[in-house]
Amino acid sequence: MIYKLLPLFLLVFFSFKTTVSTSSKPKVTEVAAATLNIEPTINFESVYNNLKSNDFMYPSKESFTKALEGYHHMKEKRFLNKDILTIIDFSLSSSEKRLWVIDIKENSILFQSLVAHGRNSGNEFALLFSNKPESHKSSLGFYATGETYYGKHGYSMRLDGLEEGINNNARKRAIVIHGAAYVSESFIQQNGRLGRSFGCPSLPKEDTKKIIDLIKNESCLFIYYP
Repeated sequence: MIYKLLPLFLLVFFSFKTTVSTSSKPKVTEVAAATLNIEPTINFESVYNNLKSNDFMYPSKESFTKALEGYHHMKEKRFLNKDILTIIDFSLSSSEKRLWVIDIKENSILFQSLVAHGRNSGNEFALLFSNKPESHKSSLGFYATGETYYGKHGYSMRLDGLEEGINNNARKRAIVIHGAAYVSESFIQQNGRLGRSFGCPSLPKEDTKKIIDLIKNESCLFIYYP
């Protein structure tokens, strides 16, 4: 599995280490095309402008571009088995559908969904992030999706955090994708926001299996915050 290769990946993928504070916003590692040695013929703005919406809302250009740059680097280093990119934009309200699943080959949005953040990251908006166990905060950055399993939340999927100091404790913290009853339009109507997790990017129960089956087993997932 990819998590066995994390030490090597962290040395190659990131040239410096960023420290996360439980009381302040972390500085997310910026993934620049020049640093990543990405094929210069890729025009990220053009890719975004030609993204097929399939009647879904578009992710922001900034979140999409950063996610796509990281995806191409992970693909170049052969850490991905799928041409699928998942973006979670934690700059948005939890009452908005802020998760996108994108087919890179077809340049097409396959799915858009609600997604929860950690209870200690904020109320309606996620503002604070952490890599520390028991922080009950969300972690940002690039992940590789892992294997599926059945746990206390039903059908779930493990995540491997690939940024040292930002999210590399995801396995230790049991940060996984799972379904939850508090991720629903009815919860938003009653509370003005989604419910919150212990740090997991939890999904609506009715969408969980569809999304997990699309992205499981080493696809790229990027949690964005400006």
